[in-house]
Amino acid sequence: MIKSVAPYIGRYKKYTVIATILTSIGIVASVAPYYFLYELLVPLTQGKIPSMEFFFARVALIFACELLYGFSYSQGLMFSHTSAYNTLKNLRVALKAKLEKQPLGNIKELGTGQIKKVFSDDIDQLELLLAHAIPEGIANLAIPALVLACLFFVDWRMGLLTLGTLPFGFFAMAMMMKSGMSKMDAYYKSAKKMNNTIIEYVNGMEAIKVFNKDGDSFQRFGDAVRGYRDFTLAWYRACWPWMALYSSVLPCFSLFVLPFGGIMFLSGTISLSKLILVLCMTFAIGPSLLKALSFGGKIPQLNYKIAELEKMLNHPPLKEGTEEANEENHDVEFENVKFSYKEKEVLHGINLKIKQGTTTALVGESGSGKSTLAKLLVHFYDLDSGSVKIGGKDIASLPLEALNEQISYVAQEQFLFNTSLYENILIGRPNASREEVLDAARRAQCEEFLSRFPKGIDTLAGDSGKQLSGGERQRISLARAILKNAPIIVLDEATAFMDPENEEKMNAAIGEIIKDKTLIVIAHRLSTIKNADNICVLKDGLIIAQGKHEELLKKSPEYQKLWDASSEAASWKIENSKTKEAR
Repeated sequence: MIKSVAPYIGRYKKYTVIATILTSIGIVASVAPYYFLYELLVPLTQGKIPSMEFFFARVALIFACELLYGFSYSQGLMFSHTSAYNTLKNLRVALKAKLEKQPLGNIKELGTGQIKKVFSDDIDQLELLLAHAIPEGIANLAIPALVLACLFFVDWRMGLLTLGTLPFGFFAMAMMMKSGMSKMDAYYKSAKKMNNTIIEYVNGMEAIKVFNKDGDSFQRFGDAVRGYRDFTLAWYRACWPWMALYSSVLPCFSLFVLPFGGIMFLSGTISLSKLILVLCMTFAIGPSLLKALSFGGKIPQLNYKIAELEKMLNHPPLKEGTEEANEENHDVEFENVKFSYKEKEVLHGINLKIKQGTTTALVGESGSGKSTLAKLLVHFYDLDSGSVKIGGKDIASLPLEALNEQISYVAQEQFLFNTSLYENILIGRPNASREEVLDAARRAQCEEFLSRFPKGIDTLAGDSGKQLSGGERQRISLARAILKNAPIIVLDEATAFMDPENEEKMNAAIGEIIKDKTLIVIAHRLSTIKNADNICVLKDGLIIAQGKHEELLKKSPEYQKLWDASSEAASWKIENSKTKEAR
């Protein structure tokens, strides 16, 4: 477990070592007063009264030990927490870097709730291991173990009696861990389900209210929360009796020492001074050992969390190489591309060539593979087999950064960060000047709605861009693409939010993007792509026809059906009762 986390401690390893040393000094200082107490008690058992100097000296030593304990222990924890929180930072940075190179499908499969839980909750709980279990655990185990060894030198029989509670305590601890481990997986799965359900419920609140689905959605929400509660209580019920047993028995080292030691004293086989010394020291080491062993109950949980963390850290990244992109040729080619979502193959050997500077449209029913094909071009996923090439170079042989410079991908839903609209557009090319950003916004037809805001382009977008309408968010995303000025453009339902009032502006914005570019368009509204150089008709993961619009209307029944459906949808209108009466 420690081995998995150690690489992320880095230069703060020495802080952990210093913390362990300081904490050990603190534990020694917490044990020493019991020895000084023994020195005060022994003269009394012999009928002697210690001198005032002797008494005040021991009291002063006890006081000094308490001060040393407080200082050393607190300083040790300061060093351990410095090391721990820097390690957690390194872990989060490493995890972020790993996730950035993961296929998007893997990230979506995890779910927002699970990713949040790992990044926030699970990594936070590693603080227990790094800041407490390692330095405190070592110190609280090592010093009591040393004291127990010394008791064997005092009297080996007393040493054995002191260890008498350990088998009972360890048995109870083992049973607790066994019971807990059997229910841990179900507990964490219920926690993952609850996190994802809560986030889904909050994100879908608008749809829930509009469609009066409060009952259904809240039922799922309630079931997830109750499931987590039930698994948690079942887990605790299995552990609590054993936890109570080991926490009461383990630190009670005097359990056998007091009765049997008393018998030995009465029989004259041990002196009263030795018995008092052993009793004092058993009281000294009990709390420390219990504190150390209390971490034992947390270790299985930490093991589970680290295993989950390692799954995310060790998942194979997207394939990428080190070749330079072809800056002169931007032909796109799909060669026998096959791809599966989990176990289901959704593309079955796609072959397609797209010439530089041409417009290619991908059409087909939902689920035919259009968007999947586009996402494979921008390398959101690795292929099962085949290849995708740009300028004759396999995209898997290019660095992701170099590939991203070649393509602008404009999807139906574009995420806006809760920063200024200016900064959201700047994402397209972070080193662009303000004049270039403003020009991109103008060319994307953003000026009309930016003028509504007192701060204009410096207005905050709001959470997920809630300050803007769907069409306005889309134009911000188009401004990003204009600013990026990549040679290949992918428009995945980029006109989905287009209404009659904005149609002219959206088309003008798109016109600014596609000048002299290799364009790939996915659209359900076929009227927008009928002038494309090549239209590919997909069905069930295969290209069943391709050609120009007029050509496909004649030779492809599937395209004709799609065209008729699109034309019919375009002519839909809502009639009121007065219109019907007029007829």
